[in-house]
Amino acid sequence: MRSIQSIGPGATFSDRLASSMQAIHWRNTVFLVILVIGAIFMLMPFLWMFASTMRPAAEAYKLPPSFFPNDFNTESYETLLSGPVPYLRMYWNSFIVASVTTFAVIVTSALAAFSFSRLRMPGSNILFALLLAGLMVPPAMLIIPLFYGVAWMGLHNTIWAIILPGLANPLAIFMMRSFMQSQSREYEEAAFIDGASYWTIFWRISLPQMGPPIAALAIIVFTTSWNNFLLPLVFARSQDVMTLPVGILSLSQATMGVKLSVLMAAVTLALLPLMIVFLVGQKFIVQSIASTGLKG
Repeated sequence: MRSIQSIGPGATFSDRLASSMQAIHWRNTVFLVILVIGAIFMLMPFLWMFASTMRPAAEAYKLPPSFFPNDFNTESYETLLSGPVPYLRMYWNSFIVASVTTFAVIVTSALAAFSFSRLRMPGSNILFALLLAGLMVPPAMLIIPLFYGVAWMGLHNTIWAIILPGLANPLAIFMMRSFMQSQSREYEEAAFIDGASYWTIFWRISLPQMGPPIAALAIIVFTTSWNNFLLPLVFARSQDVMTLPVGILSLSQATMGVKLSVLMAAVTLALLPLMIVFLVGQKFIVQSIASTGLKG
């Protein structure tokens, strides 16, 4: 097959089309090879982490290291689940914190976003600007006020001390408001003319159209809450309240130099919910991004 450069001015249309298709095919092949190589490099740390959980403790520090274990076993998982640190309890705490925070943030941000995008009231733009200003405040600056507030409510060393500070999420309100502003308002205006209340319009018309954006926001909030380290570190003093990020740290401290394979097992199990959530909801992220460009 001749290349595009070899096609002369007198070439037929079929020759030009075949040459163009060949060039596109080679470009796509090279691009695919680059993506595969990049994916392999990105997956290597995770594969090494999983392989480390299946090797004996003595083999973890062998030099030179081997990628695949010589003797596959589940000793690291058995040690983790039967050790002095209540790993399953921390796993459950992380699930409760992430699930409750995600549900509450979606409900509150959807209601606030509907108010900012549909209800016109004096000072709403100023109030929204003040809300966005909260994005510029580093979370570490809020720890001391949050600590005093939690202590005043008597929630110190409880799981609610980790959940409640995460309910006020300016970024979630901003995202939901942007999505709502991209929606067509014809159905809402028709329902309003027919006598529907704002609550009916929100519950029956606006919210059902927000499926992909809500799913995308749920993935973001769930991942952020699951990986949150600062709040559990400050407010969770006992292991019965700790979540996984702090629990994995206490795991190494409790055993005074825990085995590498046990730490890798703890991290591997901690990653499973995030992988499942992302694999199930990745299509909603794409749909939510695409929907922002389709304004009515």
